[in-house]
Amino acid sequence: MGKYIFLFLSLISFTLANTLDKIRKTHELVIGVKYDAPPFGFLDVDGKVKGFDVDLSKYVADYIRKKTGFNFKVRFAQVTSKTRIPLLVNGNVDLVAATMTAKVSRDETIDFSIIYFVDGAKLLVRKNSNIKGVEDLVGKRVAVVQGATTGEKLKKVQPKVRLVYFQEYPQAFLALKQRKVDAVATDSSILAGLKASARHPERYKIVGKAFSYEPYGMGIRENDSDFRDLVNWALMDAIRNGNYFKIYNKWFGPQSKYHIPLTPEVKIFLKMQCFPE
Repeated sequence: MGKYIFLFLSLISFTLANTLDKIRKTHELVIGVKYDAPPFGFLDVDGKVKGFDVDLSKYVADYIRKKTGFNFKVRFAQVTSKTRIPLLVNGNVDLVAATMTAKVSRDETIDFSIIYFVDGAKLLVRKNSNIKGVEDLVGKRVAVVQGATTGEKLKKVQPKVRLVYFQEYPQAFLALKQRKVDAVATDSSILAGLKASARHPERYKIVGKAFSYEPYGMGIRENDSDFRDLVNWALMDAIRNGNYFKIYNKWFGPQSKYHIPLTPEVKIFLKMQCFPE
């Protein structure tokens, strides 16, 4: 059955492959972002979607306008870890910028841009918790989000953990607040956003060494090399001219409540992906 589902999704993706033609005809680029994952994508007090993924995908859209001459608007649509790939494949969104780890199993269904962010999964616990890392999770209840890869990776390093699944990150964090789980596990940058969003962030802490490697790529429909090239060139352009690092500093710099320093190794990695002009 899984084989036939994969073939069906691939067929849909093929028929929708020409994203640039779709943009030209509809005058719209629909970008799937998360609404529940600050600082990558979230709704502000006015109900407007903001975040690192939002700003970076706006840069991509501006680059596509300049290169193609197309006059189109950008519309952001909400996706979750569970819905982002199906919504891309069936054509509800044209591009996904939603904390999505590029991995082989996903690449069988969609294509990815170059890597634009590198993270690793850690644990968010209450301040008085004795949990210091995955070694302390034997028999513990840990909240993870459906559709993310965190649960399966955590099970590999700690088979005796008890996973509790939630639809969205705020629900997982609420369970931690209400002591229904002992920890929340996901990428450290998302944990930093959850902690910063709390009324009393000092009551929580991020612990442990990263137990996974999470390279984020933007999701693109399969077999659409023209559109994928433009997305990649836009990201390379932003990295080369420094605009990527301005956007990064806005959301993760020292003045941000989500402060995550960009390591020299990651900065070199990002630059080494860029083709010469």
